[in-house]
Amino acid sequence: MTTATLTPFLPDPAKATGAAVIVAPGGGFLMLSMENEGWRVAKALADRGIAAFVLKYRLKPTPADMTGFEKAVTAMFAGAGRPQGRLKPADAIAGLGDQIADARAAVALVRARADGWKIDPARIGMIGFSAGAMTTMATALAAPDTRLAFVAPIYGSMEAVPVPAGAPPLFAVLAADDPLFANKGFGLVESWQKAGRPVEFHLYQGGGHGFGLGKTGTTSTGWFEDFMHWLDANQLLVRR
Repeated sequence: MTTATLTPFLPDPAKATGAAVIVAPGGGFLMLSMENEGWRVAKALADRGIAAFVLKYRLKPTPADMTGFEKAVTAMFAGAGRPQGRLKPADAIAGLGDQIADARAAVALVRARADGWKIDPARIGMIGFSAGAMTTMATALAAPDTRLAFVAPIYGSMEAVPVPAGAPPLFAVLAADDPLFANKGFGLVESWQKAGRPVEFHLYQGGGHGFGLGKTGTTSTGWFEDFMHWLDANQLLVRR
């Protein structure tokens, strides 16, 4: 995909809290899990009074034929679960220029139209899943001028990062049996702690990778309610 889009899911005015979230689905930067990590999440947020905006950020070029695409996907996941397979934050950010630019534009658009959409421009956050979590974190780290009110990386990389001054509150979610990012430590959480910034982390016993709103039969189904409670406890859902 070479053109980014932003799809709004606005809450019933009677439920609206004034908060807004940019939703970034995952897919390894080769595709986007729009249903599982985009539309469903946005609808759940809107139902709780939060304006949600699903971001279709630009992807990396892939082969046009299915065989070539399948090889690209296989190569992407090869060795991803090995502890030594970590991608350093600086390297990751350097390769996400298009995605960061798309996220920055999305936040700017929502903020510019905040009055019409009944949104508090100071309460715009971002949530992302897998590759979308990486896009979320890259935006917070490399584009602090977006002034995100909070960031929520869901089953993303837990690599330690340099935390900029005034970094937004962080809500992170991971399953202990995630084949890509579990068993690599929790450097991201520790980085936020050391920087003295607000952070909450939920490690669920099961769920694997790509569980969206939660995998049935596992405790990962509780993360969305935990997220709502966290937003509320941080005064992000208070009508103003």
